[in-house]
Amino acid sequence: MPQKIPANIITGFLGVGKTTAILSLLNNKPENEKWAVLVNEFGEIGIDGAMLSGQGAVVKEVPGGCMCCAAGVPTSVAITALLRQQPDRLIIEPTGLGHPKEIIALLLSAQYSPYIDLKATITLTDPRYLSNEKYLSNQNFQDQLNCADVVIGNKVDLCTAQDIDTFNSWLTEQTPAKVFHKLVRQGQIPPEILELSRRNEEWNEEDKHHHHHAEEEPQFMLEPGKAYTRRENTGQGYYSCGWLFGAEYTFEFDALFSLFQELTAERVKAVVNTDRGCYAFNKANGVLSINELSLDGFESRIEVIDSQLMPWEELNEILVTLSGVKYT
Repeated sequence: MPQKIPANIITGFLGVGKTTAILSLLNNKPENEKWAVLVNEFGEIGIDGAMLSGQGAVVKEVPGGCMCCAAGVPTSVAITALLRQQPDRLIIEPTGLGHPKEIIALLLSAQYSPYIDLKATITLTDPRYLSNEKYLSNQNFQDQLNCADVVIGNKVDLCTAQDIDTFNSWLTEQTPAKVFHKLVRQGQIPPEILELSRRNEEWNEEDKHHHHHAEEEPQFMLEPGKAYTRRENTGQGYYSCGWLFGAEYTFEFDALFSLFQELTAERVKAVVNTDRGCYAFNKANGVLSINELSLDGFESRIEVIDSQLMPWEELNEILVTLSGVKYT
C-alpha cells in the first residue's frame, strides 16, 4: 500500500445511533473516495451491514458476538479483506455490548500498524443514559466512554435541559480531558472529527477486557431450499434472536409495524421486504423509526435484543405467519 489508511472506531452502547451516524458520514464523504466499514453485531443477523450496503462503502460483517474479544481470526480476516480493497478510509463499528480495547490493540499491533493510521476513537452516547443507573452500572457502558478520544452526545432533540447539564458536567470531570465533544441530533457527526488524532495511551496485555463466548461458528446463512431460519445468542446479560427470511417472502407493512410497536424489547432492528418495498426498522428506548431502502431481492433480516429472555417461539410463529411462509 502506498500509504497508511486512516481508520476510526465508532463505538457506543445499544440504541445510541451508531449506524445512523455512520450513514450520515457516508452521505457526506468526498465523492471521489472509497470507504470501508467493518460492522460487528451482538446478534447473529447482519442488520447494520445490510443498512450500510449501497451507501458508497465496502462493508464486511463479524456477527454473533463481540468483535473486541473476537480480535482473532474472523476479525483479522475481515480487516485484511477490506484493506485489500485499498479504501481511502476504514470505519469500524463494534457491538454496542462490547469493549473496544481489544480491537484498538489489534489495530495498533505489528500486524496492522504498518497499514493503518488509527485516528480518534469516537464514542456515541445518549445524554439521558448518564442519569440512568441501568447504564451507569454497566461496565461496558463505562469502558466505552473511558476509552473515547471523542464523545458525541446524540439525540439531543429528545433530551431535557437537565440531561444536557448532566452530560456537560460529566465531561468536565473526565481525566484526561476528551479531545473533542459535541451534542448532535440524528447522528450528524461533523466529518472533520475523523481526522482528529488519538490520545497516546499504552494498550497492555493486562488491560484487556476478557469475555467468554462459545466457539466460533460459521457465518449465519439461509440454506438452499429453506424459507427461513433463526438463531439465538446470549451474553453480557442480554439475549437476542435473529431471523433470516428468503427474498421471495414479503411482509405486510402495517402488520409488521404494529408488531414492532408492541414489542417491549430494548432493541429491535430489521431490514425487511414488505408490500410497500424494502424498509429498515429501528427501535430503541421505545421509539420506532422507519426508513425506506433501495434494495431489491434482499433476504429479510430481523433481530430482537433484550435484557430479559423473551418468548422466542411465540414471536417466531407470529413472524412466520406475517411472512406468508407455511408454518411447520
